[in-house]
Amino acid sequence: MKAITGVLVAGLALVGAPAGVAAQGADDEAAVLQVVNDLFDGMREKDGDKLRGVWHPEARLQTAGATPEGAAQLGSTPVDGFVQGVLDAQAFLDEVTFDEVVQISGRLATVWAPYNLFVNDAFQHCGVDAIQMIRTADGWKIFQLTDTRTREGCDPERRDL
Repeated sequence: MKAITGVLVAGLALVGAPAGVAAQGADDEAAVLQVVNDLFDGMREKDGDKLRGVWHPEARLQTAGATPEGAAQLGSTPVDGFVQGVLDAQAFLDEVTFDEVVQISGRLATVWAPYNLFVNDAFQHCGVDAIQMIRTADGWKIFQLTDTRTREGCDPERRDL
């Protein structure tokens, strides 16, 4: 009976462990997606504190694109320049992500987020935001955001919020 009880307790521990891990994973995923939402809410609201609050101090913001000749080109924008550009913009900026895929391993999170960008409610372009975050004492912070931009293959009606 003692052996059966030991096996039963061990089995229950194994069955219970994934549920706890899954719950933690769901909480982490929600926290990571909240950072993405805060970033784009900050853009819509022109809220400098919200915009600055999502970035790690060593963050990079880049665009993977192409030259007019078709060669690969990586553009960089300082985070402070991005934030100031949003705050100074006369237009209403609305970047909408959808079908986000989140992967988390320890302190590292990656979000793959297709998006549409609207300026003054007019469709501008679509693309993908590839966002990497680190879990800090202050929560998840973006340390790398690289986007793509195109007008081909877009669904401008897509505005899931």
